[in-house]
Amino acid sequence: MLTTIKSMLHLMQTFPTEESCIKYMELMLWGGETPVSPFDSSSVVYKCNGINYKCKNTGKYFNVKTGTMYENTKLPLQKWFMAVWLVTCHKKGIASTQLARDIEVTQKTAWFMLQRIRACFGVENYNELGDIVEADESFYGGKNRNRHRNKRVKNSQGRSCKDKTPVLGLVQRGGKLTAIVTKDTSPESLKPEIKKYVKPETIFISDDWRGYRGLDDSYLHFTVKHSDKGYKNDYDSAVHTNNIEGAWKIMKNSVRDMYNSVSRKHLQFYVDEFVYRYNMRKVPDSEKFNHLLRNSNVRTTYQALVA
Repeated sequence: MLTTIKSMLHLMQTFPTEESCIKYMELMLWGGETPVSPFDSSSVVYKCNGINYKCKNTGKYFNVKTGTMYENTKLPLQKWFMAVWLVTCHKKGIASTQLARDIEVTQKTAWFMLQRIRACFGVENYNELGDIVEADESFYGGKNRNRHRNKRVKNSQGRSCKDKTPVLGLVQRGGKLTAIVTKDTSPESLKPEIKKYVKPETIFISDDWRGYRGLDDSYLHFTVKHSDKGYKNDYDSAVHTNNIEGAWKIMKNSVRDMYNSVSRKHLQFYVDEFVYRYNMRKVPDSEKFNHLLRNSNVRTTYQALVA
């Protein structure tokens, strides 16, 4: 049966040993049934001594960690469970330096664990949206005026992507958020992503940025005008982008308060983390924890992260 975790202390009491963690992961990923071989799905699987299983057709051994974020880890699963609990339950996430102190590992190890966990957060992103969808972009990379004079980038104001990375956000009213890091905010970059995640004939609301032009053939497109320092539109009060703008404010506050910097290369990982937390904001902490364990079958190598 699934366990309802109430606190960090309860987590440590519930999973005091490696064996207890292994059994719970087998329940999460395999549902208590005989596992399917990751090497040959048609093969018979034999239970070996300890935690390992053997694929008859290939002769290879595997266990519940194979193909997951725990594969080849030298850390006990109890520390991984602690890390997952802290990341999913903290409203703004947790820094690698703090996680390193909390579970007694090095900062480098804590960073690698966090990146592996963030790779699994994508399960709550990339949703198909419909009904009424609001769209907006956000930019990450710091403000030019806060830089030293000799490090400022010329002509980088507004929607310039010279020193900032854009993120396209799409939120369904009363539904889920989808957010994707894009190359820029041109129609060539925005429109394919919108058509990929927003169902046709949806009521689509955005500002009057040119990147959203040409969507009238697929959606009932309304625009909000910000050019006169207001939030006016030509239709009615229901036409607004307040939900997606509110989501961006929460994310920027979280990134600013928790992390010293976020690189362009890894930004999508942090966006996925925020989307997971945003889409499950009304879900109990225990279910957030269990949901990530059920979807921890994403393998991320250190070489890929630092390449």
